[in-house]
Amino acid sequence: MSAAFLAGLTAGYGVALPMGAIGVLIAGLSARTSLRVGAAAGLGAATADGVFAAIAVAGGAAVAGVIAPIATPLRWVAAVVLLAIAVLTARAAFRKPGSAAVDQRPATPWRAYLGVLGLTLLNPATVVYFAALVLGRGGEGGGILFVLGVLLASASWQLVIAGGGSLVGRWLTGPRGRAVTALVSSLVIAYLAIRLLLPS
Repeated sequence: MSAAFLAGLTAGYGVALPMGAIGVLIAGLSARTSLRVGAAAGLGAATADGVFAAIAVAGGAAVAGVIAPIATPLRWVAAVVLLAIAVLTARAAFRKPGSAAVDQRPATPWRAYLGVLGLTLLNPATVVYFAALVLGRGGEGGGILFVLGVLLASASWQLVIAGGGSLVGRWLTGPRGRAVTALVSSLVIAYLAIRLLLPS
């Protein structure tokens, strides 16, 4: 294996492994819907990581410099979107099955993929992370292999998260279990959204 690919794998796991709001969202989707929906959501997050890695390889320091001034507004947008997701998830925890208030749009893999892709793209810190790693490598080349390594690592971890959520969902298939997982998921997502707004 090439050094660039291994560096990409390492970087991909480095950014994907910490369980943040996106990971909780993916696990919650799998638990409440299906493995297909959760896996699609996970692949949306992995695609965003791949996009950020490609941007970093293509632009490096220039991209990081452009993103730095808008990082705070993007963090606020991400926090607002996450809080909205937390509220909707918590609201679903208290609905009765068959309630007229239930969202009539089914959670589909395509919707989950696009939603999580969009939400993950709101985190500009990831491209700065990859840009720092690419610059640290000193332009060794192998940019495509680096991006492929990032994509593979992120996708494999996101699929593990989706599988874990699906497994939990099977154990908690009753109305009470689904309500508890939805409520816990919404609380964790809200907490992580608020943490986005606090100074590092």
